[in-house]
Amino acid sequence: MNRYRKMRRDSIFYKLFKQFPGLLFELVSPPPDAADYQFESVEVKETVFRIDGVFLPPANASFKIVFFAEVQFQKDEDLYHRFFSELFLFLYRHSIRYDDWFGVIIFPSRSLEPTNSTIHRALLESGQVRRVYLDELGDLRQQPLAIGLMLLTNITSETETLEAGRFLLEEAKAKSEQAIIDLITTIMVYKFSTLSREEIEAMLELNLEEEPRAIREAKEEGERNIILRLLDRQVGVIPNKLISQIQELSVEQLEALADALLDFSTLADLEGWLQGQPRG
Repeated sequence: MNRYRKMRRDSIFYKLFKQFPGLLFELVSPPPDAADYQFESVEVKETVFRIDGVFLPPANASFKIVFFAEVQFQKDEDLYHRFFSELFLFLYRHSIRYDDWFGVIIFPSRSLEPTNSTIHRALLESGQVRRVYLDELGDLRQQPLAIGLMLLTNITSETETLEAGRFLLEEAKAKSEQAIIDLITTIMVYKFSTLSREEIEAMLELNLEEEPRAIREAKEEGERNIILRLLDRQVGVIPNKLISQIQELSVEQLEALADALLDFSTLADLEGWLQGQPRG
């Protein structure tokens, strides 16, 4: 049986950016006050767009630049339509607060770019947007630790994942970067979800008893935000009553909802699914 699975990277990248907002500025030229930026996942009302990541400048910045991040690990021909719609709707709603913007779109490879980007060429070639291809960043071992974590999510080979994970763990231990160790453990738990705690412990040469938070966060961190975002796109605006029910779901129920929502077409489908779930 294959013990290695395709991971849901949205929640991993949410955790990466939340823990290390400066990571974005490893990919693009940072503003002078980069260390003071705050990362948020932002919902834009009306058409209910949900932006993967918005990096907000400090309130006291003299020139406020807002950065938008999108992580795209599957083919989506409407990506640029959606990304720029979200971006400009956000700016419209906050037109007084910001002086400029910059967009970063992260792909595992160029092959996942939309086939035809002609209609967006002025924006994509404007100097205000950078497209990052993880497979072109170079050797994981030659990158800063945070970039190495991003590259770890993109490895598909089990053997290479183990080698890279162990390398990053050693580097993180040498620098006493406990937050990095937690994130590496989280990524490995996602990728090897069928293994027991003991097997992952032996594989990484770690004592996971010392880091129970990594296991817990691997199952929960960002999961509800990602599912709500997918539901927004699938069935439209989610009423607060249903959002409350989703917030109460267990990790196992969330995973089941993530699989089931692809078959939803209306809010009634979601309501019916939630009604069939046992309450805690």
